[in-house]
Amino acid sequence: MKRMLVFSLFGTLILIMGCATNPLTGKSTLALVDNSSIFPSAFQQYDAFLKENKVISGTSDAKLVETVGLKIKLAAEKWLNAIGKPEYLKDYQWEYKLVEDPAVNAWCMPGGKIVVYSGILPVTKDESGLATVMGHEVAHALLNHGQQRMSAGMLQQVGAVGVGVAVGNESQATQEIAMTAYGATTQLGGMLPFSRSHESEADKIGLILMAIAGYNPEASVPFWKRMGEASGGQEPAEFMSTHPSHNTRVSNLTRWIPEAKTEAAKYGVVFK
Repeated sequence: MKRMLVFSLFGTLILIMGCATNPLTGKSTLALVDNSSIFPSAFQQYDAFLKENKVISGTSDAKLVETVGLKIKLAAEKWLNAIGKPEYLKDYQWEYKLVEDPAVNAWCMPGGKIVVYSGILPVTKDESGLATVMGHEVAHALLNHGQQRMSAGMLQQVGAVGVGVAVGNESQATQEIAMTAYGATTQLGGMLPFSRSHESEADKIGLILMAIAGYNPEASVPFWKRMGEASGGQEPAEFMSTHPSHNTRVSNLTRWIPEAKTEAAKYGVVFK
């Protein structure tokens, strides 16, 4: 009876589960929460972050972040117009800010709100290196990865409820073991691979975006090699990480570069 109830919970969830098809990949993606709910909250969080941190403006670096961001955005518009999906971007509100922080990092909120930390600039080195980073971040926004992560988290929580029901009459120790096992299994076998797949997907789409924007996608490889050097070999084992290893990324990007150049050529951008 308990197992039937658990299966019923999952069956009901599957029936009500929302899905969406991303125009850039053609893939059906998890969408239990609509972007009309996610974007306003993300925009508020972004504004709050900017108020609490030092935004760099007026410098050559800040202007470069704005310039590269705009070029990548225009590349996205070209791509979506070409495939007949210009309306896809109607709710996006693009913004690109350079923030003073030594962290070697950049991130994107759902809906197109991007932050580049000053600490990553010595690793990007030049405009093409920065385009690699910003293409990746814009890709996260276009691929709705925030929506998918939130939806996956909801699924994980519902699964935990199912496990709790299934072992509800067992001893406290058995319940704790079951929940710990469920958490470890869904994290290592579900959430972390899910996150790594998002990073790889953003790498690939970001590569195409930077190429359409006029940046040679070959620049992505030395950038990620520099990222590997900057980490000092302190990466966690890939299966325990939210991100692919730097070596995996370099290998994937090298394999995808010809495809990115082919896509860019459709828009008159040709690399030697």
